[in-house]
Amino acid sequence: MIDTQREVVACGGLPYLNPMLDPTRLYYYLFCLIKLGGGIQAFVHVGSKASLIAGGISGILLLVAGWLLQTGQVTPGLVVGLIITLGLAGRFLPKFFKDGGWWPAGVEGWLGLVGVVLTVLAFLKK
Repeated sequence: MIDTQREVVACGGLPYLNPMLDPTRLYYYLFCLIKLGGGIQAFVHVGSKASLIAGGISGILLLVAGWLLQTGQVTPGLVVGLIITLGLAGRFLPKFFKDGGWWPAGVEGWLGLVGVVLTVLAFLKK
């Protein structure tokens, strides 16, 4: 008997809980690529080692969060994802509202906020 709120769908042999875990997992992977790319871009153009390290660490942690969701470790994955996206939104949105620059503050701040919303919805739907 399958509960409609917790329908398990086999996808490549890995369990996913619908409806919010797949979009959240894919969002973590996409945001990971953006964070890694942003860190590399800041290092190449400005020489910022701090941006490279911060972008690398946050990108890898988003990758870990997505991987945890993919392997069925839902709560740890969502907790890691929530901490990282909340931290990024908290870091970049105030800077965006102060300075008004879209890159990197606007893009990463708003993407962080979207990540927080997706993560909270995934928590509520799991």
